[in-house]
Amino acid sequence: MKILYFREEGKLRPAIVTKQGLIDIRKYSQNTSREYDEFPLEITDLEELKKLENDISMQPDLLIPENSVEIGPCVPRPPKIICIGLNYCKHALETNMPIPTIPVVFTKYANTLTDFGTEVTLGTEGKEFDYEVELGVVIGKKCKKVSKEDALDYVLGYCVANDLSCRDLQFQSSQWLMGKSLDQFLPLGKYLVTPDEVGDPQNLNLRCSLNGETRQNSNTSDMIFSVAEIIEFLSRFMTLEPGDLILTGTPQGVIMGLPQKNWLKPGDKVIVEIEKLGYTENTMI
Repeated sequence: MKILYFREEGKLRPAIVTKQGLIDIRKYSQNTSREYDEFPLEITDLEELKKLENDISMQPDLLIPENSVEIGPCVPRPPKIICIGLNYCKHALETNMPIPTIPVVFTKYANTLTDFGTEVTLGTEGKEFDYEVELGVVIGKKCKKVSKEDALDYVLGYCVANDLSCRDLQFQSSQWLMGKSLDQFLPLGKYLVTPDEVGDPQNLNLRCSLNGETRQNSNTSDMIFSVAEIIEFLSRFMTLEPGDLILTGTPQGVIMGLPQKNWLKPGDKVIVEIEKLGYTENTMI
């Protein structure tokens, strides 16, 4: 199943994506005890949503054309946005940093989310702007001290993410926060895709292009810590909740790792995409 969120009356509304169009979950769900607005979806919701998807296919007149709505972030109001740095072997090597022995963890915040395909304002607080294609993982039920063998059972879905970074702000101190949490610096793909459509998260091709030129082209098999290992590690220290978004790191090919560092500038178009999950494209202004 593919889920997206669209804007209506100032709020984000969840919808199921079908070949015929979008199903407005809030409008057509028969479960009146559950409000499907900006509250995070949970794994327990998926069975009902699957029934809704099957039922609505018999009523195509109730579907909304996808091109008629304003598409928002596919993960609305995440309680936490947790990021893993240096999690691809070749990326760690290109940055001349040691390969981590435990996950490198930092955070972004909800101010970094932006609607699908919108222009991203680079601003004037930094100069060294960079792209990073990443696999996003969304938690679907409360998770504490789980094993890696069970960890994927807590995943609601996966999405495409661009962890935009400002390198001069990122490395002005030992904390990466300021370079990672500028407004609009986390464009997401249209869709949150459930695990049954994704399969093995450690075998997904991912790429990033800048103005039509491929810059990153890799596979999640190059991750140092798998999705399951990341969830196991994080859940040792904190309770993961439905809606939490985990960014799992970027592969080689970022501007920071290139000999000639032509940082992102206004007018540049960045497209990030992941197999089975779709893409997002954003123009820098």
